[in-house]
Amino acid sequence: VQLQACGGGLVQAGGCLRLSCAASARTFSRYQMGWFRQAPGKEREFVAAINWSGDRTDYADSVKGRFTISRDNAKGTVYLRMNSLKPEDTAVYYCAVDLRPTGLGLNRNKHEYDYWGQGTLVTVSS
Repeated sequence: VQLQACGGGLVQAGGCLRLSCAASARTFSRYQMGWFRQAPGKEREFVAAINWSGDRTDYADSVKGRFTISRDNAKGTVYLRMNSLKPEDTAVYYCAVDLRPTGLGLNRNKHEYDYWGQGTLVTVSS
């Protein structure tokens, strides 16, 4: 599975961006997907996750109410809509796929995700 993330850029505080992550495998639709981010000098952290069908989502407290994760299985793509961006949202954002069997809970553990995209940089200026 290859994941290609894009959509990052430079935005002012209060602005918005939409990240996209396209998967190469047709089996993408069977698995949950996650977004993580890594700021300079910090560990990679969980941002959001979505189950295979798109009807269950989970968010880190720091982004809840501002970010929305969604997916289009027909296009093999997962999205992260980011509103009301803050300077502390500045990071490289990564998408990832969790190949564990469906039916398990949404996963915040980065060590349990199997494939990762290359990352896309989001910079929020104050």
